[in-house]
Amino acid sequence: MSILITRPDPAGKALTQRLIDAGKIAFQAPLIEIIAGRELSLLDAKLKSLRAGDCVFLLSKNAVSYANWQLNQLQQSWPDTLSYYGIGKSTAKDFQHLSSFPICYPEQGETSEDLLELPALHQVKNKRILLLRGNGGRDLLATTLRQRGAIVDTCECYQRLFIHYPPEAFALQWEKAQVDTLVVTSGEMLQQLFDLVAEPKKAWLLNCHLLVVSERLATIAKTLGWETVTVAESANNDALFRALI
Repeated sequence: MSILITRPDPAGKALTQRLIDAGKIAFQAPLIEIIAGRELSLLDAKLKSLRAGDCVFLLSKNAVSYANWQLNQLQQSWPDTLSYYGIGKSTAKDFQHLSSFPICYPEQGETSEDLLELPALHQVKNKRILLLRGNGGRDLLATTLRQRGAIVDTCECYQRLFIHYPPEAFALQWEKAQVDTLVVTSGEMLQQLFDLVAEPKKAWLLNCHLLVVSERLATIAKTLGWETVTVAESANNDALFRALI
């Protein structure tokens, strides 16, 4: 097995090194880079506009780290009167470590669908909810919460920027390296990878074993033409590592 990790740093680099240390052949070619979001400077004001009992949703580990960095720069703390929700366990644990506040999250899964299944989120009429997120991505969470009567605002805490590779060189490099396993952690990156590799190298790409982080991504992958697709039990590096060992 020769593995190509496409998730961005620092998680991508950490997973690649962990696999190498375990004796696996692993490479990294991140498809996106993460930088500060265009609305990060508005975070403090948005948090202060919320009332006691309103909700803050942390939709990724990147949202946690960039938001916490911004508050530290302003010598501010996370408000202790709000209810916090995490997209999954790893995001929630990061927030708890930095804030020491309780946070609700789905015990199983790390998707918008999993989060929306929490009983408390079926009773959000007239609640104000602030989503801390990146650019792009899905609108399912905001749309569903609004349908349930919530007043939803967002704050772009980080940006995902595509990294551009020369298409022919990218495919040639990794085919020569005998890469036969790909790790992709978002729908945007999956589509980017598919579009990056043109014929006649598309056959190599689609013959690779693909490891993704949700059933939704697996469905997209099969629609694009992948036949061998595995879904990790979670999106964190521990789950990806277990699936690759």
